[in-house]
Amino acid sequence: MTYVPGARAISLALCAVLAACSSGATEVDVAKIVTISANDVASPMLPASVPVPGGTAVSEFGSPTRVKDPQRIIAVASGVAETIAALGMANALVGRDIASQGPLLTRVPVVTDAHALAAERTLALRPTLLIIDAMTGPKTAISAVARAGVQVVTLPQAWTVEAAKNRIHAVASLLGVPQRADELIAKMHGQERFALRPKPRVAFLYVRGSAAVYLVGGKGSGADSLIDAAGAVDVGATSGLKAFTPLTPEILATLKPDVLLVMTKGMASVGGATGLFALPGVAQTPAAKFKRAIAVDDGLLLAFGPSTVSLVKALHQALNAVTHE
Repeated sequence: MTYVPGARAISLALCAVLAACSSGATEVDVAKIVTISANDVASPMLPASVPVPGGTAVSEFGSPTRVKDPQRIIAVASGVAETIAALGMANALVGRDIASQGPLLTRVPVVTDAHALAAERTLALRPTLLIIDAMTGPKTAISAVARAGVQVVTLPQAWTVEAAKNRIHAVASLLGVPQRADELIAKMHGQERFALRPKPRVAFLYVRGSAAVYLVGGKGSGADSLIDAAGAVDVGATSGLKAFTPLTPEILATLKPDVLLVMTKGMASVGGATGLFALPGVAQTPAAKFKRAIAVDDGLLLAFGPSTVSLVKALHQALNAVTHE
């Protein structure tokens, strides 16, 4: 879907704002709150292909291995289920992580509790292959699945646009269809870098109000790559912060972001846009003063899959929309 500012692709956070207003909070200028959902970005797809021949990957112990039987795959590595579907192999998926989304994945059962693998739920689906990455846990669940005879392989994580393409190659090699990686990447056409003048200063905030988790993204968070490609400045990364640093009023006072970038569920967890701008330290930022925020679907922002190039364009257009009158 083409991302058009002012159309459905830019939706206003009305529900969150109205909910906050009903509790006595002051209404924000919703015209500067932009949301980007998985339906608002183009996700290229190759024609379906069966069977899945199987190729090579890295075992859970870090050594090269031959994929034995990729006919019943559970993919819980970030963004990998979407990549498998985009490569035309969705019919081989029998399980996915909670963050993986897309029209071809709605029928695929979720086997994670939040981001933790549920061993019993996984084994109940009779998988032949479990795909994980370095963030997958707990180790006890992974070991239980492996002991049951399921092959477990590890794919590299991706935290940049270029790394997303490298991982598509890794997934295609695992499936035994390396040529399909080039075909899919060719479909991820479009401009990959944009410019904004002046460059807005953006802070990526990872917030989970229900769990009292408040972090600011820095160098290596993944969001820094997207913000840079979209034509803006990630103030956490340029200030030398680590990938996810505890959020404090002092840090925000130094960063002075013009725009806040958050995940959709994260913003909802703090009471919507009004609650976000009222967080300690946030209230004193230019972003709060001018009520500028962009909320991206949780399963989309850091997935780094086939829709990443389209997401960069959508983020660029959203930044342009909230920073220009």
